[in-house]
This record gives sequence, structure tokens and C-alpha cells, in this order.
Amino acid sequence: MQKLVIEGENRIGGEIHIQGAKNSALPLLAACALADGEIVLHNCPRLSDVYAACRILTCLGCRCSNRGNTVEVNARSISGYCVPDELMREMRSSIVFLGAILGRLGECSLSFPGGCELGPRPIDMHIAALRQMGVSIKEEHGVLRCTCPKGLKGAKISLSFPSVGATENIMLAACLAKGDTVIYNAAREPEIADLGNFLNCCGARISGHGSSTIYITGVRGLHGCEYRVMPDRIAVCTLMSAAAITGGEITLTDARARDVDAVIPVFEQMGCTVFAYEDRIFLSAKRPLKAVRTIRTMPYPGFPTDAQAIVMAALTKAHGTSVIVENIFENRYRHVDELVRMGADVKAEGKVAVVEGVGRLYGANVIATDLRGGAALVIAALAAEGETNLSNVKLIDRGYEEIEKQLSSVGAKIKRESV
Repeated sequence: MQKLVIEGENRIGGEIHIQGAKNSALPLLAACALADGEIVLHNCPRLSDVYAACRILTCLGCRCSNRGNTVEVNARSISGYCVPDELMREMRSSIVFLGAILGRLGECSLSFPGGCELGPRPIDMHIAALRQMGVSIKEEHGVLRCTCPKGLKGAKISLSFPSVGATENIMLAACLAKGDTVIYNAAREPEIADLGNFLNCCGARISGHGSSTIYITGVRGLHGCEYRVMPDRIAVCTLMSAAAITGGEITLTDARARDVDAVIPVFEQMGCTVFAYEDRIFLSAKRPLKAVRTIRTMPYPGFPTDAQAIVMAALTKAHGTSVIVENIFENRYRHVDELVRMGADVKAEGKVAVVEGVGRLYGANVIATDLRGGAALVIAALAAEGETNLSNVKLIDRGYEEIEKQLSSVGAKIKRESV
């Protein structure tokens, strides 16, 4: 067990290179199972979830190696189609292996995925879409047993909600299916565009990725390639919040401003100065923070649910009253009680949280409740008086590459200790 020890009231200032995107790297690693050749992924973040994805690939018979931020995968010898329960439970996004394994081998057996407890995230849309593509799916004792008696075939699929996971699974399954697949009301997140670009580099025929309608023409096979994972837009939001709450200045390199178009105006409303360029973002927070009227989480290009807790942390010290409406997950305010323990004035009920800015936050013993909630507590601790001890750090390690080293490099006093 480990914890983060954070001494607050130290201004953030300096330059940080943004890590590769967790939410892109994981579906890209699953997609490696489709390729009959060697994949080299650059800018792959060093995260526990990435290592878990590599263990799944190894279990399937692939060869994986990690060297710094480069992951090499060779799936020529893939043979296994069963993902053990213990590996599925490690992360929610493990469900994307379903589409990839089905696409390559025509059968798959896996249990329901794990990950952060953010309320119900059913995979009904995944299952319904795959059935349209000719997959027979049976659930037995919590295990999904999937086969394609007549092979995968293209289909026209309309999603009732632009689910990222369902869109990814359909894309992966459709690459090697017979005929054409069209996904209507597809997720538009930048990570979807990254997956489409990667698959096309491997020989897939995909267009429209990043828009609400995606077209996929099945091909006979995919080959290896070399590819660079996109930068992590949620890490961008996290570091912007860290600078904002501490009254600091930060330059984020290899950060795509277009990916956080819905978030930058919120920081400007807080009173921060933001300069956004094609490959970097500069934020200065020299004036006291001001509240924002209402933030509503929405599918991309709306305000991302993953940034909700992170921005809330900065708003706890903003003058005035801010309102946040969470429209994606039912249980995404679990961090609120821990922020209140630090002196924040936040009231959450149902989808709505009301944040009344306070003059001071105080160091406390707190627990990370989930990945992004844990990051929110780190941000609050940076501005709190005294020392904060944050436990359950393993959840933060799922999405941030050595967060204590990153923040220490720009002025924070934060260290990792064994408990």
C-alpha cells in the first residue's frame, strides 16, 4: 500500500510534457490483437491499466514488451480467445477486447469488466450491436461466451447513446468482417479518431471516425505498423486545474488545444488567462478565481465527465457559487465527501453539485474514491494549508504517469510513501 503526502500552498509554475492518452492507448492495445504483424506504439503512458492490457494480450498468446514509453506487440501467434476473470476485473475498458478477439478469431469468452465504481455502465449496446453483426452471445455464470457461426458480417448500427466503448467495439469487430458497417450516433471523442487512424495505418478501411457516422469496409487482414498515441486531454485538464488553484502559471507541451475546447472557456470564466496553440497550452492564474455559472457534462464535444471532479477541485476556492450537472454517470460525486473533509463547501444530490467557494482548504487524511476523484483530491491538497495524506493511490496510478514526479517538477511538494 502507498500514499501521497502533499504539503500545500506551493504555487505551480513551469513546463510539463503531456503524457500519452490512457483512454486511447487501451483500445489501441486491444486493436493490436487484430494485426498479423508487429505493432510499435510510441508515447504509450506507463500506467497500471496499460500493463493490465499487456497482460491480457500475453494471455491470448501475443508477445509484448515495454521499453519506457514504447510498447511492442506481435500478435502473429495469437491463439487464445479466453480472458481470465482476474484480468477483466482490473479495468473497465477491458471490454474492448471483445470486438478485437471476435474480429481476429471468431470467438471470445470473457467476464464482465471491472474498473472504478462509477455506477451502472451496462454493455447492452455492445452486445446488441455484435448480435447484429452475426455474433451469438450466451451468458453463463457471469461469463460471456461469444461465437460467430457464419462469420462476422457488416451491419447498419444505430446507437441509442454515443457510447465510446460500444463505438470502439463495433469498429474493432467490423475491420475484418464481411461487407460494410455503418455506425450511426457514434461517439465523437478524439480517442475514437485516434483508434480509426491507427486501424487505417494497419490496413483497415475506415472513414468518418471523429464524426457521428462512421463507415467501415471489412478487409481480409491487418498488418503491423508504427504509431504514436495521442496526448492525454484529461491530464491537460488536471494540470490546468493544479495551476489555477495555486495561482500559478504552466506551459503544457504536446497538448492539443482542440481536444479541450469545451474546458478552456471554463478556466477563462474563472479568471485565468489561457493561450492555446496547436501543440501547447499556456495558463496563468494570477488573479483570484471566480465561480462559473453552470457546467454540464456531455458526450464530446461537450464538457468531459472525466474532467468534472478535477475542475470541481479548483472551483472549491473560487469566489461565488458554481453549479455542476453530471449527465454521464450516476455515481460520480463520490469524491465530494473527501473534499468536504478538507474544508470545501460542496453539496451534491442526484445529478447536481453546488460548489460554494471557500477562502481556505485544510490538509487532511483522505482516500481516493476513483481515478479522477483521486486526482481532484491531489489538486485540492496543492492549495490546502498544512499536510494532506492521500491513500488508495493505486486508483490514481491507473491514469497518471508518476503524478508526484510531474507535479514536483513544477513546484509542488509531494512525495510517495509506503504505508
